[in-house]
Amino acid sequence: MKCPVCGSPKDKVIDSRSSKNGEAIRRRRECLDCRHRYTTYEYIESSLMVVKKDGRREPFDRQKILSGLKKACEKRPISVDQLEEAVRTIENELQAGGAVEIGSPVIGEMIMKALYQLDGVAYVRFASVYRSFREVSEFAEAVKTFAEKGNGRGKAK
Repeated sequence: MKCPVCGSPKDKVIDSRSSKNGEAIRRRRECLDCRHRYTTYEYIESSLMVVKKDGRREPFDRQKILSGLKKACEKRPISVDQLEEAVRTIENELQAGGAVEIGSPVIGEMIMKALYQLDGVAYVRFASVYRSFREVSEFAEAVKTFAEKGNGRGKAK
């Protein structure tokens, strides 16, 4: 682990505890060179492989899901904790399914479902990229569909 301030690989663990409902280990570290303190998280590495639309296979990466959620929720009243919880839920559902490989469209739909429950604007943002809207009418249809199905929490206004 490199210090985020000085880049030194020398550190010591000050505190270590279970975090995120026992699904991660939170470690407080101190750089031995500059004394900066920082936090790291360790997660169980998934053996799940994602099959992309073009047939390529790559290891499941929870950070990619979190990154996509953050982009969709930019400037929206959604906390990082809510996004982390959505990622945990998706990851747990995938692990519980028992499959070794999962298609990226399945993961995309799970993300859409999570965003639908969190925020209407974020849902439509993600849908516009994920579903590759080419016409304004497709975008308008997604907004209309969301507004008609509005669940109260992320309901379009």
